[in-house]
Amino acid sequence: MADVVDVVGSGGFDCHLMSGCGFPAPGTEIFEFAPLVEFSLFGITFGINKPVILIILVSAFIIFIFTVAFAKPRLVPGKWQSMGELSYLFVRDQISRETIGKAGDKYMAFLFSLFFFVFFLNFMGIFPGAQFAPTALFVYPVALAMMVWLVYMFIGMRNQGPLKFFTNMMFPPGVPKAVLVILAPIEFLSNVLVRPFTLAVRLMANMFAGHLLITVFIVATIYLFSPSVIGMLGSVASGIMTLIMTGFEFMIEALQAYIFTLLTASYIAGSLSNEH
Repeated sequence: MADVVDVVGSGGFDCHLMSGCGFPAPGTEIFEFAPLVEFSLFGITFGINKPVILIILVSAFIIFIFTVAFAKPRLVPGKWQSMGELSYLFVRDQISRETIGKAGDKYMAFLFSLFFFVFFLNFMGIFPGAQFAPTALFVYPVALAMMVWLVYMFIGMRNQGPLKFFTNMMFPPGVPKAVLVILAPIEFLSNVLVRPFTLAVRLMANMFAGHLLITVFIVATIYLFSPSVIGMLGSVASGIMTLIMTGFEFMIEALQAYIFTLLTASYIAGSLSNEH
C-alpha cells in the first residue's frame, strides 16, 4: 500500500516500538495523490492521478463483464450469463421493485449501473494493488449525488409538471396552513438541497473512515514489530485486526452501494408520486 509506505517512510522502516521514535500516525497525506500524468487543454491543466485511473479501470471492468454476460444470451445460461442475470434480478427485486414497484423497471439500467459502479469503486479500498476507494474523496460522491439529484428533479418535473412537482413537495395535503408556513421551506431545503448533500456525505464518510482505520492497523503492525514480547504480541494482534477490519470493510462497501442505490430509488419513487 503506497500510502502506508509514505506514512512509515516518514520515520523510516527502522522506526519501530523499541527505536525511540513516535508512532507515525497516518494523516491527510493518505488521501492526497500527486498527478501521474498532466496535460493541457484550452489553456487548462488537467492531471490524472490514482483515483482517476481506478475510476477508468472500474468503468472498463463493469462494461466488459456485463457485455460478456449479456452479449449472446442463451435459453440455458452459462456461468457469465447466470452471474449477470442474478446481479440484475438482485437490483430489480431487492431495490427497484421493493421501492418503486414495477414502474421502476424503466429506470433499471440507471439503478443497475449505479449500484455496481459504486460497489466496485468502494471495493477498490481493499483490492490488492489498489487499496484505495475513490469514493473516500468527497468530490466523487458529490458528482454521483449530483447526477442522482438531476435525475430526481428531471423525472419529477416531467411526471408532475415543474410547478406541481414543487408544490406537492412543499405543501403536503392535510397539513394546517399555519404549519405550512414553517414546513414548506423546510421541505424545500430538505428535498432540494439536503438530500444530495447527505447522500454524498454518507458514502464518503464510511469509505474515508474505513480506509483510515485499515491504514492505522497496517502501520501499527509494522511499527510494533520489534525484538520484544510486547512488540511482537502487539504486531500480531494489529495484523489480525487488519484482517478483521478488511472483512468488515468489505461488508460496509457492499452495504453502502446498496444504501446509495436504495435511496436513489426512493427519490425516483417520490418524483413519480403525485403526492408528497
